Amino acid sequence: MPTVYKCAFCGSDIAPGTGIGFVRRDGRVLRFCGSKCRKSSLKLGRDPRKFKWTKAWGQQR
Repeated sequence: MPTVYKCAFCGSDIAPGTGIGFVRRDGRVLRFCGSKCRKSSLKLGRDPRKFKWTKAWGQQR
């Protein structure tokens, strides 16, 4: 059975065969559901707790 991963930025489920993987220099693997999450995390350095469309935003309230 294929593994269903969580997006490293927004926390949504990533269906098998989709998404973007990024390996950091320390060996940690970050998986993103799409380019919106990848760019927000890596390129722009955003905090997921500040965006309503992420699951981290709903957990702080």
